[in-house]
Amino acid sequence: MSFITGVGLTSYGKHEGSSSLDLMSQAAELAITDAGLKRSEIDGVLCSYSTVSPHIMLATVFAEHFGIQPSYAHAVQVGGATGLAMTMLAHHLVDAGVARHMLVVGGENRLTGQSRDASIQALAQVGHPNYEVPLGPTIPAYYGLVASRYMHEYGVTEEDLAEFAVLMRAHALTHPGAQFHEPITVADVMASKPVAMPLKLLDCCPVSDGGAAFVVSRERTGSTGIRVRGCAQAHTHQHVTAMPALSELGAEIAVAKAKAASGLAISDVRYAAVYDSFTITLAMLLEDLGLARRGEAAARVRAGHFGRNGAMPLNTHGGLLSYGHCGVGGAMAHLVETYLQMTGRAGPRQVRDASIALLHGDGGVLSSHVSMFLERVR
Repeated sequence: MSFITGVGLTSYGKHEGSSSLDLMSQAAELAITDAGLKRSEIDGVLCSYSTVSPHIMLATVFAEHFGIQPSYAHAVQVGGATGLAMTMLAHHLVDAGVARHMLVVGGENRLTGQSRDASIQALAQVGHPNYEVPLGPTIPAYYGLVASRYMHEYGVTEEDLAEFAVLMRAHALTHPGAQFHEPITVADVMASKPVAMPLKLLDCCPVSDGGAAFVVSRERTGSTGIRVRGCAQAHTHQHVTAMPALSELGAEIAVAKAKAASGLAISDVRYAAVYDSFTITLAMLLEDLGLARRGEAAARVRAGHFGRNGAMPLNTHGGLLSYGHCGVGGAMAHLVETYLQMTGRAGPRQVRDASIALLHGDGGVLSSHVSMFLERVR
């Protein structure tokens, strides 16, 4: 058994003069304070990788920078699924008695600390070194290929995809830490600059500076316990040229295993936090997870189903598409927001009921998946 006991999140956007370690430290201090702990009580650290500071021992570099000497520490690399993968590992470690309080932390100064060309080159390496990378595709290009196939198979339109960008922007408007605060419409998305057709600029997440962290503990430290009820992973491929059929991707596998581990069903879920690097990512994952039928997620968005006051509130902080994306820390903000919702501390974003939440992370090109159920216990 394990509990999320504290969270920390910086604003996302530009943080001139702050390194990745600085941003990670800011978020970590907030999370430890939120958990009611002292730095000396943290006996384990899991940190993400960094494309800006690619040190081979980043976990101990961070621990030294932050001023702690944990008995357990290492970094994790599963692309965008890393945040939830670290949470899952922390859950197992504290449940096994390896540590009592695990600090999970990620963050990068990707916007101000890395050039555009360096960022594109680093991220493009998810492609196959012989069959994909030499052809020059970028991450948006890979997802553009997936989007074209998905639209063909399920009759989804570019306007349908735009609905997800509009929803995430609407949610970001109420969060002071979000990178974007200007409302957008479907027409705005359609008119935005082509990036990798059918994906346009507003179909894509931004590049951000920021940091996120949380503490996973063996016992609760506050009056409200947010328990990890069950979690699971699935890894079906690495390269887009080896991707299975769109109806056989890892999200379905991971969520099925997480449901079995938790004893919960999708009908039990009251709040959802789903990875949204691109509008196509969010559309596909919502359907793979069983939160909408194939090809029908956009219609549910239009009907208000995933809005703050809808039947299944989704990414109420604005997600990667509008809160921002600072590498692994980008998706970790989804868990921070979930925790705030579950503890009734989301302010104007607060939903009616977040007693059971489903979180899902995606790494690579829909390659690695982590599904997790959290439960509020009194």
